[in-house]
Amino acid sequence: MAELEPADLTAVAIQVAEQAAQHVRTRRPEVFGSGVTKTDAPQSVSTKSTDTDPVTIVDTESESLVRGLLASLRPDDAVLGEEEGGSVEVPSGVRWVIDPIDGTVNFLYGIPAYSVSVGAQVNGRTVAGAVVDVVRGTTYSATRGGGAYSDDGSGPVRLRTNPIDKVGLALVATGFGYGSARRRVQGELISALLPHIRDVRRIGSAALDLCMVASGAVDAHFEHGLSPWDWAAGSLIAEEAGAVVTIPDATSRSAAGNVTLAMAPGIADELGELLARLGALEPIPD
Repeated sequence: MAELEPADLTAVAIQVAEQAAQHVRTRRPEVFGSGVTKTDAPQSVSTKSTDTDPVTIVDTESESLVRGLLASLRPDDAVLGEEEGGSVEVPSGVRWVIDPIDGTVNFLYGIPAYSVSVGAQVNGRTVAGAVVDVVRGTTYSATRGGGAYSDDGSGPVRLRTNPIDKVGLALVATGFGYGSARRRVQGELISALLPHIRDVRRIGSAALDLCMVASGAVDAHFEHGLSPWDWAAGSLIAEEAGAVVTIPDATSRSAAGNVTLAMAPGIADELGELLARLGALEPIPD
């Protein structure tokens, strides 16, 4: 199949992400009922990198759904997903990079902050993407060169980062790894950063954090150890909303510990210099 225009790929990303989000939304009460921890449905939860890194049956169902939809809509494209994997090397042409539930711990505990992320990369560069906030029912999307938008069902709204120009007033989102060694370093960095900014937020879904930079709900996001499925769609949404964005190489994985960074442009130079001075731009490998 010939490559489509990026806007056409965005339409596919939105369609697929919204269908997967509806599945996730429906399945949570079916799997967990009114319970909020993994002990309520132990057969539905396993772990990956550490005991604190869960995967649920709904994660795997959601990824299978997305892969099936993409196989129908874009049968010649490659796919990289969090649960079923894919080639580390970047293929030529279109590759879909998917996170079937970004924020699985939140999903598991019933905390209403988790998302489905679907990004389309061409030669390793994201050109289209969609992130659906499952609980709120809001879809964030972007096309490279075409802007970023949110849609809560009442129509698309153009996204722009906050017009902030003082780091001391910045609300900064971040996240933490699953391994104790990386967490220790991340905790030290946050301790050093806090005196210089307004505050921090730890939402628990990197894709939503990046969309929050785009919408102005936070002013910046930085996090070490994300994989492509965590940032593929959200980083483009933030960038198209005006953020200054730094992402790892498309072949990078969590273990390398590279930083993902998105900042409102008015604070990008000052915050970037501050993070560099604190050592927060250096990798934190597992």
